[in-house]
Amino acid sequence: MVKLHIVCVGKLKEQYWRDAVAEYCKRLSRFCRAEVRELPERRSPEEEADAILKECRGYTFALAVEGAMCSSEQLAKKIASLVDAGRELTFVIGSSCGLSPRVKARAEEKLSFSPMTFPHQMMRVILCEQIYRAFMINAGAEYHK
Repeated sequence: MVKLHIVCVGKLKEQYWRDAVAEYCKRLSRFCRAEVRELPERRSPEEEADAILKECRGYTFALAVEGAMCSSEQLAKKIASLVDAGRELTFVIGSSCGLSPRVKARAEEKLSFSPMTFPHQMMRVILCEQIYRAFMINAGAEYHK
């Protein structure tokens, strides 16, 4: 079973965000071993970089506003090809200060969900939902309409 890592800077303070992430991780358990790793916020993205880089495993997606946007179907196709190749997957969400250029350079792919800015807590939930949606698309399930 594929390993999936979600590396995030900062903690989810509100219970409803934690509950939402936990629900998607539970749903993902039929497809992969999903793990969320929360790292402490520092004063700058560069100070956070070493801790983030230590957590990156396999094919790494860095969430970045300058990254490529894709549809849910395109993300599903990308995930399917990586899973078929036996690759571990890591998704990185930086702090409100963004990601260090070193982290972006380490990532095989920079991914943008929108040119808009979202709260980091919400982005974590959106990311988990989209990963779950990708696995459901790949499974041929009716979740994706």
